[in-house]
Amino acid sequence: MTETAHLESDTREAERPSDEFPIVVEGLSNVFGEHVIHDNLSLKVRKGEILGVVGGSGTGKSVLMRSIIGLQQPASGEITVLGHRMGDSTDEEDIDLRSRWGVLFQGGALFSTLTVGENVEVPLKQFYPEIDDTLRSEIARFKVRLAGLAEESAFKYPNELSGGMKKRAGLARALALDPELLFLDEPTAGLDPIGAAAFDDLTRELADTLGLTVFLITHDLDTLHAICDRVAVLADKQVIAVGTIPELLALDHPWIQEYFNGPRGRAALCAKEDVAMKHDAPVAQDGSAPGASSMNTTTESGA
Repeated sequence: MTETAHLESDTREAERPSDEFPIVVEGLSNVFGEHVIHDNLSLKVRKGEILGVVGGSGTGKSVLMRSIIGLQQPASGEITVLGHRMGDSTDEEDIDLRSRWGVLFQGGALFSTLTVGENVEVPLKQFYPEIDDTLRSEIARFKVRLAGLAEESAFKYPNELSGGMKKRAGLARALALDPELLFLDEPTAGLDPIGAAAFDDLTRELADTLGLTVFLITHDLDTLHAICDRVAVLADKQVIAVGTIPELLALDHPWIQEYFNGPRGRAALCAKEDVAMKHDAPVAQDGSAPGASSMNTTTESGA
C-alpha cells in the first residue's frame, strides 16, 4: 500500500458520515507513570466490520479496548463511540451508550458464584430492572443457545464448564442486551484448533446475522485470515497500519513482515488457501466431491 493510497483512503473516510464509523479514536495517549503505552494513536472502525487488532506484547491492545469502553482514562485524546464523545456525556447518556455494546474479556470473566444463566442476567438486571424474572430467565437461556451452548448449560456454574464453554458463556452475556458493538479480547486464547475455528465461525455468523461491528483483539493468525475484514497493527505506541492482510503484506515495516510472513503466518495463509480450494472445488450432481463415489465403492468392495 503506497503513501498515496493511504492518503486517498483517509480522504474518503473523512468524507463519509460519522455513523459509518461507530468507533473513532483520535490522538490517544495512555501513560502509566513514566511508561508511555500510546502516543497520539488514531483509529477508525467501520460499521459492520470485524476489525482484528494485533501487536506485540506490551503494545497496549487491551488498554486501547479499555479506553474505548471507558474503563481506562486516557492522558489525552478523543474517543467517540456511536456518535457520543466519551467523557462528555451525561449519566443518562452514558448508561444508554453502555447498553449498546457487549464485552467478552479474557477468560470469560464470569462470576463464579452465579450460574451461566444468572451471569447472562446480570446486564439485563442492571439496564432493564423492570423485566420480570420469568422473561429475564427466558432471554438468558436464548442467549446461551445463541452463543452455541446447550440450554442446559444455563444451569451450570463456571467451574463445571470447559475453557471453550466459559468463552461461549461470556459471549452469551456480552450479547445479552442485543448490542451494536461487540468487543472480544483474545476470544480463542487457550482453545484447541478445532474449538478456536468453531468460535471463529460463530463470531462471523453472529456478526453477519445480527449486523454487529466487532473489535477483536487476537494473536491468532488463523482468526485473522478466517474472519477479519481488516486488521489494525499496534506498534511504536501507535496504530501503524490498518488494512486487509494483502494490503498489510505490501508494507515493509519489520514487525508486520515478521508477523505475517513468518513460519506461523505462512502456515495460516496456506490453511486459508486450502479451505478456499475445498470450497471452490466442483461437486457431482449428488453433492459429493469428484471421485467420492469411486472411493466409496472401492472401500466397500475391499471390506
